[in-house]
Amino acid sequence: MFRWGLIPFWAKDPSIGNKLINARAETVEEKPSFKHSLQRKRCLIVADGFYEWKKEGTAKRPYRLTLKNKELFGFAGLWDTWKSPAGDIVNSCSIITTTPNDLMVPIHNRMPVILPREVEHMWLDQCIVESGILKSLLVPYPADQMMAYEVSTLVNSPKNNGPECLAEFEVNGLSLQADLHQ
Repeated sequence: MFRWGLIPFWAKDPSIGNKLINARAETVEEKPSFKHSLQRKRCLIVADGFYEWKKEGTAKRPYRLTLKNKELFGFAGLWDTWKSPAGDIVNSCSIITTTPNDLMVPIHNRMPVILPREVEHMWLDQCIVESGILKSLLVPYPADQMMAYEVSTLVNSPKNNGPECLAEFEVNGLSLQADLHQ
């Protein structure tokens, strides 16, 4: 099991991981927290979707984003292993984010990097260490291959972890498929 929020091997305290849940693709090779992992500790974080919140005034509406084909996919991730002063080993990871595609623009100003299946092997290949090659993979996933729908605010709490978190939000039995470009 890996803890979300990368704790670099050199960290003095594991709380640094609370600030390192995501790495920005644009600066990942420059940041000391991520530079080493980009070179040798890349991973795929497998998912079937993710949530993002659209800010409307003071309110935030949650959306679930998936691939249209409903298949699993891999986020570009980084990992590291940290050893506590007491000798405990903690494996941790972060997801790399990038600029949003056209589907994400109305929802949020960032999105996780979803790697197309045909480049996953390149991301995992430890022989590839050239940051230019690696960064060329860290681009927005094609918007026309994704879909988004509003979900219940139940997703706002990690205590809620059931199928109702995946369901399209409805009011009085009517779906609220929103036009995201409004």
